[in-house]
Amino acid sequence: MSKSAYMHEPESSEAFTPLQAGGRVLDCAPTRMGALVPTLPKQPLGDLIEQYKDQGYLWLKGFFDPEMVLAFRGRVLSHLGSAGLIAAGTDPRIGICSPQVGGKADIDRRLMEIVRSAAFESFCTQPELVAFMDAFLGGLSYIHKRKIMRYTRPGSSTFTPAHYDLVYLRGGTHRIVTAWIPIGDIPRRMGGLVYLEGSHAIGVKMEQEFAERAAELSPQERINAFNKHMTEGGWVSKDLPDMAQRFDSRWLVADFEAGDLMLHSPYMIHASTDNQDVENRIRLSTDLRYQDVQSEIDARWSNHWSLDDML
Repeated sequence: MSKSAYMHEPESSEAFTPLQAGGRVLDCAPTRMGALVPTLPKQPLGDLIEQYKDQGYLWLKGFFDPEMVLAFRGRVLSHLGSAGLIAAGTDPRIGICSPQVGGKADIDRRLMEIVRSAAFESFCTQPELVAFMDAFLGGLSYIHKRKIMRYTRPGSSTFTPAHYDLVYLRGGTHRIVTAWIPIGDIPRRMGGLVYLEGSHAIGVKMEQEFAERAAELSPQERINAFNKHMTEGGWVSKDLPDMAQRFDSRWLVADFEAGDLMLHSPYMIHASTDNQDVENRIRLSTDLRYQDVQSEIDARWSNHWSLDDML
């Protein structure tokens, strides 16, 4: 693939703001932190597939109409704002968090309403996205019904520890592609996804080792992230700085914008960082899983996502 199809960011440590995950500060040294490589989506499909296989991810810049994404952000945060999440008198599209957030149970109930709504389904099945995934997977694509939407308040201790997605999808094909969509701008200090460079190969090795250790487990135990061969919750680690050191790798970071689309391998190790936004904005994103429709589908993902579904 021509290097002109990539839009490179500076690699010096000066380009990176200190980030933290669960209170642990990520090392900004060039050997431990780097930049994700953004790609223009209108490249030949074969080149995009080759880059995906090589990197373990694709950051497709401007895939969606940003105004459409921002309008949907406003719609979601208006609904969550009715439970006191958004600062009074502010534009929900901006997503300024209220200094006196209402009850979490009320906000979460409204979040579950959104993920079951026709508006969310429409957002996730936009014709251009469906057509792209059909082509990318080489046939009719299937989107799992279990679609996750996450909001993270600034200053919250909530973050996603390091993991790879196949841990939660062992009941079906391994040919899964995750689509992560930032619903609004997510500069790195807002706690977007970070990826461990080259870790799609590490994930394959981990999964092979797990399969060997899990040979004596029942079929149900083998597909369950919560078993004796995995850490609690299926995470690889909650210590992101230690992981970069342990695997002698770098966390790749980015300033995501409304309209961007991230695709990553089911073996790619990734995490999120803390929302440290100085403008007090809420981070909002969604996680979708695609596969070809002819392959085996993990039945556990055939229901709407809920906060207590233990997956």
